[in-house]
Amino acid sequence: MSKLIKSICLIEPKKVGIQSVSYPIKGNNDVLVKIEGMGICGSDIGAFRGTNPLVTYPRILGHEVVGTVIESGSGMPDNIKVGDRVILEPYIYCGHCYPCSIGRTNCCETLKVLGVHIDGAMQEIVRHPAHMIVKAPDMPVHELSLAEPLTISLHAIHRTKVQSGEHVAIIGAGAIGLMAALVAKVYGATPILIDILDKRLEYAKSIGIPHIINPTKENDVEAIKTITHGRMAEVVIEASGANIAVQNTLKYASFAGRIALTGWPKAETPLPTNLITFKELDIYGARTSKGEFEEALELLASRKIEPNDIISKVIKFDEIPDYIQELSDNPDDYLKITAVF
Repeated sequence: MSKLIKSICLIEPKKVGIQSVSYPIKGNNDVLVKIEGMGICGSDIGAFRGTNPLVTYPRILGHEVVGTVIESGSGMPDNIKVGDRVILEPYIYCGHCYPCSIGRTNCCETLKVLGVHIDGAMQEIVRHPAHMIVKAPDMPVHELSLAEPLTISLHAIHRTKVQSGEHVAIIGAGAIGLMAALVAKVYGATPILIDILDKRLEYAKSIGIPHIINPTKENDVEAIKTITHGRMAEVVIEASGANIAVQNTLKYASFAGRIALTGWPKAETPLPTNLITFKELDIYGARTSKGEFEEALELLASRKIEPNDIISKVIKFDEIPDYIQELSDNPDDYLKITAVF
């Protein structure tokens, strides 16, 4: 009889709990990792609500994870050994399709994200491809869980090639948008954070974001024009997934501006393409991340991005089902909840 371990399993929409699953069987190219900490992501909440079309059920959740290697495998990075703490890169790619062949593995035609397309890492022990782990710096486990969402913000910043001295308008003051604003500051740019929730905007202001705009209470375009002295934002990052926000990116962008679309709208968004041509805008999709984990960990370890500015609450593993329900019911009350074993 195989040994059983605990996992956080989404049995069906609106039904999540702790379930026993079989101890993972390791292949030659896998490592086994004892999971120590994890974050709850918006995609986990979408899966819980039944609104994420990529999720099938039952599904073990979790892709923002940190743990310790307990069994090595072929292909493990040279700087990692058994007993080391690591971050899991959760985007499983094929390695053979066109995007993979040019190093754009996050665009893999058959990309499988832990906890979404395949079972995730909210379990005591997880099997993972040996080459897809990153050595973690010496810092608290609950903070290391921020590395994965921070890579999402970094990817949008990198896709749009943010430069010092530029203005970066960021739509959505959740964890991804707020971290993108903080990274923009680290890069020497000036972030402008836009959201319809005053509570989130005021919090962003309190941790050093210089410009906040609530488009339901002021003229957003005029506000950006004032901040940028008429130029508008050289870079716009959409991190909310709202259709109107995607449309607004074209208004917020300067002539010759760059736009990153990170949010996932639930429906198609009609766009005035004449404005794209008129301003000659560069529009980039920004999906997951590629090669950004080391930088994310350096930003967190150096406190250039202060983890405690992002983490709203730290809970225990057994509390995750209750807090998935809580986040679904009250999403605006938290930026990021992380859990530890």
